Parts: sequence; structure tokens; C-alpha cells
Amino acid sequence: MAKLTKEEIIASLKEMSVLELNDLVKAVEEEFGVSAAAPVAAAAAAPAEEEAAKGPSEVSLFVKAVGPTKVQVIKAVQAITGLGLMDAKKLVDKAPVAIKEKISPVEAEEHKKALVEAGAEVEIK
Repeated sequence: MAKLTKEEIIASLKEMSVLELNDLVKAVEEEFGVSAAAPVAAAAAAPAEEEAAKGPSEVSLFVKAVGPTKVQVIKAVQAITGLGLMDAKKLVDKAPVAIKEKISPVEAEEHKKALVEAGAEVEIK
């Protein structure tokens, strides 16, 4: 197997959705017995500080409407919140509803992107 360059790896990561990246991180953690929690928090701290200077430091993510692809939205909510399938469905059924509260604007934008891809109408407050 040919060795991939850093540029090739980065290019393939740019093509992945947030959910695919989440699955990749979990697989790497499992394979190598490491946790990405500390490095991710440290890496996300710098953009979060920049956002704090520009706007609110904590926001809430709301699903306003589910749209025609309800199952995909439920799966996206499940991945974002860590809830079980039935709990995620109950939450989605209550729309408009807050999915995550008091999160960084950067994290909210990532989750919004995943929910919009799934077909939901999303708002960040």
C-alpha cells in the first residue's frame, strides 16, 4: 500500500461530513487506545477565544423544523447529543426545541451543518 502524504489525508478529510469525521475519530481512538478529548479542547480553545471577542461565548442550538427527512434528522440529533434512538426521536418530535445549550459558537456551527445536511431547519441563538 502506498504511503499517503499529509496533503492527501487533509484533502480527504475536507470531503467528509461532520458525522463521518466523528466516526473516524472514534475509530482512531479505538485502534490506538487514545482519547482526542484533550487535544481537541486545546485546539478548539484558540478559535473559541477569537469568537468570544467577536460575539457571544455560549449559544444554544435549536431545531425549528424537521423537514421531509425525519429519520436522518433523528440520527444526526442522536450523534450530536449522545442520546439513544428513542430519546432522540422524542426530542425531534417536540420541534421547535433546543438540541444543545451553552455551547461554543464554533461547535454550534458544526452541529448546524450536520443537521442542515440531514434536512432540518436549524437556528443558533
